[in-house]
Amino acid sequence: MNIILFGAPGAGKGTQAEKLIEHLKLPHLSTGNIFRENIKANTPLGLKVKSIMDQGKLVPDETVVELVADELNHQIYDDGVIFDGFPRTVAQAEALDTYLQSRGKNVDAFITLSVPEEELIRRILSRGQGRSDDTREGIQTRLNVYHEETAPVLNHYNAKGIVKVIDGTGSIDEIFGRILQSLS
Repeated sequence: MNIILFGAPGAGKGTQAEKLIEHLKLPHLSTGNIFRENIKANTPLGLKVKSIMDQGKLVPDETVVELVADELNHQIYDDGVIFDGFPRTVAQAEALDTYLQSRGKNVDAFITLSVPEEELIRRILSRGQGRSDDTREGIQTRLNVYHEETAPVLNHYNAKGIVKVIDGTGSIDEIFGRILQSLS
């Protein structure tokens, strides 16, 4: 089963991904984790990605798609994957669809976590991850980028009839219960 976890920054994708990984016994592919590993290791990709992220912008599609396709070639993903933070643009969604179709697979579920904007801002400010753009202004820039460039991905998968909108407010377990119910 191939599942995309989707939502604005601070919606709880990473938290819910961890619970889904444990429950479904599927590997997790987080572009954010891959980027953070490269940034921490000061790789050329990491330095490039850090510069882009420090401006609150999205990493270019071709860089992200290349990174994900390379990762998906590992055998661990043969039985399915939970995508977290990917795809973020329609071009990335189309590239993912093409990649999966070339292997006789597709996206089985697109789960989007719906959270009010003020709650997103509160969550990001309180989690203290130390990103240089974890300021009210930086978060607003990231949310604006999300609405302009990322939200159309929802329409892409909505046209395929696989979108499941989940109320992303409440306790972690309440949200997880809603996700599981949508998958059954």
